[in-house]
Amino acid sequence: MDLRETLEGAILEYNKYRSPEAEANLVSISMEEFKIEFRGSFCYTCGFYDYIEDYRVILEDMGLSTVISSIEETEEGAIVTFKVLGGQT
Repeated sequence: MDLRETLEGAILEYNKYRSPEAEANLVSISMEEFKIEFRGSFCYTCGFYDYIEDYRVILEDMGLSTVISSIEETEEGAIVTFKVLGGQT
């Protein structure tokens, strides 16, 4: 499975359980990093960062190690940049 397929699969899994409170969408992708937009009412809750971390954990479960390198908060949620740490296992 390539990186795009992994990210899209993780988005489907994430949205299956988090929508409509939070919804993830792929914004951009390169070999070293990618950006995911998170939108929804979750941005008004105290668990804001937990919703973002949940996506990283889904990726880890799929064999892709990442770290969150930046979070740009927006009116509707956030655009999060993830750095790829290594290949899929």
